[in-house]
Amino acid sequence: MSTAVDVGGLRVVRGGREVVRDVTFEVPRGSVTGLLGPSGCGKTTLLRAVVGVQVVASGRVTVLGHPAGSPVLRDRIGYSTQSPSVYADLTVAENLRYFASILRAPRGDVDRVLEEVGLKGNADQLVTTLSGGEKGRASLAVALLGKPEVIVLDEPTVGLDPVLREDLWLLFHRLADAGAALLVSSHVMDEAARCDRLLLMREGAILADDTPDALRARTGAQDLEQAFLALVRR
Repeated sequence: MSTAVDVGGLRVVRGGREVVRDVTFEVPRGSVTGLLGPSGCGKTTLLRAVVGVQVVASGRVTVLGHPAGSPVLRDRIGYSTQSPSVYADLTVAENLRYFASILRAPRGDVDRVLEEVGLKGNADQLVTTLSGGEKGRASLAVALLGKPEVIVLDEPTVGLDPVLREDLWLLFHRLADAGAALLVSSHVMDEAARCDRLLLMREGAILADDTPDALRARTGAQDLEQAFLALVRR
């Protein structure tokens, strides 16, 4: 199966307002797909639907051949939210050991993910004492336990310095090269060029679904931010 995530005609209504409008796209295995758009455009709601924790009004969301949220997917999807999803009164390593036991992750996974997210030196530090960026990386480490086949990341590089951002994007592509399907959201357009494919989102709808090069060619824009603006104005 080359397609890891298949979304068709998805609609989500929250508070009486349609926040995701007839969205259709696919996320292939072995790739990094970027979900780009301004804050409040519906990115987080869409990611929640893919993970299976969002009530939808209509449409189809299939992950690895199963309806989103199916029990069989629990240890095959890694999900990192915008807000830290680790326990503040435990150390980083204690959090990871706890979640690894739930996921039945292999021995050595805790050390592996600590190394991957650059938190090896913080393993014995209480989460409550970490910086915002470090807490985000701790949550990302949890999402990587067990080597999930689909990895959904909601703005994973917010609050990180340029060096750490670069390191994480290199990690994302290594995971994709190993066969994982990554869906990564961001509102920072300069991260768009790092993706294999882009979903440009505005006001709950997908404006474009294409490669960075194809979007530049299609709009005649020099950079992806200008390409996004050109699509908005059409």
